[in-house]
Amino acid sequence: MQSNTQSYQFSHDFFAIKTASAAEFAHDFDIQTIDSDHVFWLNFHGLQEKESIELICQKIGFDKLSIEGIFAPLRRAKVEEYPRYLFFQLHTLPNGCQDAEQTEQITFALGAHFLLSFQNKAGQHFGEVRERIEKSKGKIRNQGADFLLFRLLDTLLDELFQFTTQVSDEIDRIDQRIHTHMQADLLRAIEKQKRQLIGLRKVVQPIKDLLAALESMDNNLIAKENKHYYKNLRNSCVSLLEDIDAHKQILEGLANLYYAVQGQRMNEIMKVLTVVSSIFIPLTFIVGVYGMNFKYMPELSYRYGYYTVVGIMFAIGLGLLIFFVRRGWLKRD
Repeated sequence: MQSNTQSYQFSHDFFAIKTASAAEFAHDFDIQTIDSDHVFWLNFHGLQEKESIELICQKIGFDKLSIEGIFAPLRRAKVEEYPRYLFFQLHTLPNGCQDAEQTEQITFALGAHFLLSFQNKAGQHFGEVRERIEKSKGKIRNQGADFLLFRLLDTLLDELFQFTTQVSDEIDRIDQRIHTHMQADLLRAIEKQKRQLIGLRKVVQPIKDLLAALESMDNNLIAKENKHYYKNLRNSCVSLLEDIDAHKQILEGLANLYYAVQGQRMNEIMKVLTVVSSIFIPLTFIVGVYGMNFKYMPELSYRYGYYTVVGIMFAIGLGLLIFFVRRGWLKRD
């Protein structure tokens, strides 16, 4: 299966798009054709055409370790400096992902006038950036490859913010269900969202560390006047981490509320059972007394003894019930 590869070459008053397979790009690619007056962006949607991708990287002059890193599973986000380019990798969430435990690896290589991005899964993460280039929105066509990289990273963070919004909406639904319809699956729903937030934190924290490294790095490939953009991205990561921690605290509160409500309901059930038991205890005592098989019990020969005992039992039960109602013990909270 061929991967879909797309290139953009643009400047203030010009842009060109080419979509082809990695093999076609590898056959025609020449590093000398990258004009210093233009920004060249090459994005790979998938890494199936390994040999062709390796050939393109070799033509650009990538280090062997960098080429191997593109295809190797990433344990944690990293950034590496090379004489002609910056190489770094991170994890993000696939497009439309509903599970933060399913991450996607993305690799970037930033040069003086070029940027390569490698997605190990086919997905449209950067549609907004493409639209900005094609319609000349903002100042992306007036900036260099480092600003393009900022825009790509900003798009990835926006997707993570959208995921936290989905988690927040689900938390609101869980909160509403706790106060309306207590169901057995509520606790599972709470734990599921907590796992989503834990997985999301594992994605965001390394990105924050990577952005801090890019911000503090003294490298000409990132212009000093653009350093503040990366600082803004790092601040966005901090805000995202704060949102994650806040949502986790809310979920922990909802879990405690769930147990409290369950405990309250159990208390109400026990209260009703206790009241019923309290009513029947004296009645059971009376029945037990007159159930004894003694020959000489004075009341046994009484003509209206049965009706008298039943009346007394009814009066005791009704009296206790009225007593409990007046004390408010049968009132449901």
